[in-house]
Amino acid sequence: MQLGLIGLGKMGANMNQRLLKGGHQTVVFNRSPEPVRVAVEAGAIGAESVVDLVVKLDAPRAVWMMLPAGAPTEEMIETLIGLLSAGDTIIDGGNSNYRDTIRRAQHVAQHHLHYVDCGTSGGIWGVSEGYSLMIGGEKEPVERLRPIFETLAPAPDKGWGHVGPSGAGHFVKMVHNGIEYGMMQAFAEGFEIMKRKSEFKMDLHQIAEIWRYGSVVRSWLLDLTAHALAVDADLSEIAPWVADSGEGRWTVAEAIDQDIPAPVITLSLMMRFVSRQEDSYGARLLAAMRHQFGGHPVKKDER
Repeated sequence: MQLGLIGLGKMGANMNQRLLKGGHQTVVFNRSPEPVRVAVEAGAIGAESVVDLVVKLDAPRAVWMMLPAGAPTEEMIETLIGLLSAGDTIIDGGNSNYRDTIRRAQHVAQHHLHYVDCGTSGGIWGVSEGYSLMIGGEKEPVERLRPIFETLAPAPDKGWGHVGPSGAGHFVKMVHNGIEYGMMQAFAEGFEIMKRKSEFKMDLHQIAEIWRYGSVVRSWLLDLTAHALAVDADLSEIAPWVADSGEGRWTVAEAIDQDIPAPVITLSLMMRFVSRQEDSYGARLLAAMRHQFGGHPVKKDER
């Protein structure tokens, strides 16, 4: 099957490789030319512009965007609306907010185009392991794109599915990432507790490997944790600063909107914010309050 692919970052470039290995024809465009050159060497058809990409696709066209959420995706959609023809399909495989997706799908439909939102999980391992695909949109374009989804997924009948109308794919991916935040935080806390128990002199990599087999907490996240600990058990080269992609925030906001308690996901997001504070005034004030009401000792800042 033929597919246009816009955005050759880590995810987009790897997806292109998997599609080519699966026998599909890809026409690729990226703002910087070097990723296009690499993709062409692997068998893709390069495009010098979005216009060139659309021209090189056969109708009905399908164009998959792997772009940052927000303005880059919004601007590309407007560009594509001006170039595509009735019956063509735009796929957003990035981490867009599902509310934006619903609005965009309605806007695109006014131009007689289809809009498919695809929550895409798999990271840098997706090229070899396959991607988990959570797909929203109309049934007809999703079914037409089935060969693409079957190739990108871990298996034709595993790891992907049409989960609902426009916005549903990105909504499910949002919740997926919120759950991911909570799982990661639990592992991080558990391993730190073990590391602090210095008298046991535990090998954290060994423990991670033990848990990988037979344990109820075995998971891909644990596999990746074990890999990281094998490289550097003390994590001495990594700064204690944790970013968030935005989807954790959106999940917490959705829980609030629906009056659903989500303390684990919410706290895991807050802990990422804590990691970015080299000098927390809030922590200082907490210590001061404890000293005021209970006479608890405070540590002096030696800096």
